[in-house]
Amino acid sequence: MPTGALKGLRVLDLTHALAGPFCSQVLADHGADVIKVEPLDGDFFRRMGPFRDDDRQRQLGGLFQACNRNKQSLALNLKHPEGQALLRQLAGTADALVENYRAGVLEKLGLGYEQLRSINPALVYTSVRGFGDRVGGASPYMDWPAFDIVAQAMGGWMGITGTDPEHPVKVGGGAGDTVSGLFAAFGTMAALWHARATGQGQYVDVAMTDSILALSELVVSQYSFRGVSPVPVGNGIPGMAPFDTVRVKDGVIALAAPHDPQFRELAALIGRPELPQDPRFADEESRWTHRAALMEEIERFTTARTKAELRELFGNRIPFSPIYTAEDIFADPHFAARQMLPEVEQPGSARPAVVPGVPVKLSSTPGAVRHRAPLLGEHTREILGRIGLSAAKIDELVAARVVSG
Repeated sequence: MPTGALKGLRVLDLTHALAGPFCSQVLADHGADVIKVEPLDGDFFRRMGPFRDDDRQRQLGGLFQACNRNKQSLALNLKHPEGQALLRQLAGTADALVENYRAGVLEKLGLGYEQLRSINPALVYTSVRGFGDRVGGASPYMDWPAFDIVAQAMGGWMGITGTDPEHPVKVGGGAGDTVSGLFAAFGTMAALWHARATGQGQYVDVAMTDSILALSELVVSQYSFRGVSPVPVGNGIPGMAPFDTVRVKDGVIALAAPHDPQFRELAALIGRPELPQDPRFADEESRWTHRAALMEEIERFTTARTKAELRELFGNRIPFSPIYTAEDIFADPHFAARQMLPEVEQPGSARPAVVPGVPVKLSSTPGAVRHRAPLLGEHTREILGRIGLSAAKIDELVAARVVSG
């Protein structure tokens, strides 16, 4: 049974790919009862991998496991009138619904916000799209499809990420999806708080591109205050030095000591306590202007020492880290202590899989990874039974390809 701060919250999850499922997974991790409503052939993300070598079933891959744990699966044909009727019945008792179809798709099926609100006025209806919906402002790109890289490109991240303007780079992973999923989860909870007080639900409109822009503080502030469109500067942040990757004897580390107290500490650690008195490095602006010379001073020390040696020296003194690989992350005691790499069953494989853990730690009502992502339609019969359908009626719906499971 779900436990956590959101125990008792009922959420219909009509999402696919990553952005929408990530939103509903955040809610599920903290105890919400999330029903993933999938087409009869399933969310296409199930088939994307990666897969284990011993997995001959290939019913769900690593990406699907990473954004659909703690959910139940109902395989439902929403193009069939009886399937639509079942969804309306479920929406009648749900607290929230999350979807990320193209704008207008569910309205054509009679399952849009206005149609479901007439059944359940308290329903919070959240959509996550590349460029949003009409509620938050009708974008000229509203009907455009989008992926993570599109959101990162238009939202401002790719324009400042990389080594130079000719080689823009997106942030690793699907940040355009997961960031918007986080905002959608927050928006859903904000609207649910209002619904709890008033009995009135509302539409929560989240655009992937808007979500990236909301976290592009460097882009907005530089242009707003100085009329400058910032360009990629590698791993640095304009105006802050040292704040970069630094060469060491056996690789590269990340190091940040841009403010005066931190820089004085760094200077002492590398045996150069006089550096803060050098006019080139005397304040934050000067250190940024002369950052190349400053990096030479730092790397003269670091390139003669290993990452392990620098860990002993810099750890707990200044902001510092080796550049971790996946292997490093799995071996580090921090992530074990924080339960950030929990294991779940992996259908088709003899070994369990590891998924990212729950980063928000609540002292009294902690979230948890309770079970793996569901198989397609794994809970269809259970869910339909809860709303009063007999076993015979469910068999009839399976035969008519209204549901599967």
